[in-house]
Amino acid sequence: MARLLGVSRSGYYAWTKRGPSARAIRSQRIEAKVAWFHGDSDEVSGAPRILADLREDGEIISRKTVAKMMRRLGLRGVCPKRWKTTTISDSNDTYPPDAVQRQWDTGTLNAVWVGDISYLRTWEGWLYLATVIDAHSRRVIGWAIADHMRTDLVEDALKMAIVLRGELPGKVVFHADRGTQYASDQITRFAATNGITRSMGRTGVCWDCESLNHHQAA
Repeated sequence: MARLLGVSRSGYYAWTKRGPSARAIRSQRIEAKVAWFHGDSDEVSGAPRILADLREDGEIISRKTVAKMMRRLGLRGVCPKRWKTTTISDSNDTYPPDAVQRQWDTGTLNAVWVGDISYLRTWEGWLYLATVIDAHSRRVIGWAIADHMRTDLVEDALKMAIVLRGELPGKVVFHADRGTQYASDQITRFAATNGITRSMGRTGVCWDCESLNHHQAA
């Protein structure tokens, strides 16, 4: 073996008696930390997050080294999919006028309802949550969740709101963005049948429904 490797016998035996180098010991220690941090994140964290964890733990190391260690250990982070917008417009949709003008709270219940669709990322894929919020109480009075964004999702949330609130006043304004679900013929007919006045903001104004819904979520 010594002849094959081109080393002396004395050099080989000296090598077997030496312990691991300080560099090897440090590498093993950091690899153990990388594996622990990755497991502690439910195997979600990638090199950037684990790099931050290592530096917080006092290690001086580069991102490239962390990435190389992760490849050697067979560890991978989970990257979220690209942002999925829930507002999809259709040029054939008809948009009602803005009957709210950002005057959300009129001082009474069932005067202004606000609708929105949020996306939820789960281990089994994307789910979509449609909500109806009373702008006066900021309470969620109707909701529906499904693995699709069809108009039925919005209608189911409105049905829950109507059932929960019972007898409604003569005029209830339902304000939403210009998503094709809210501008559809299906919702137009449903609103007319149930005495609901539809309202929509301007195109590109993202802080109407989202601001009220995100405030509620917070």
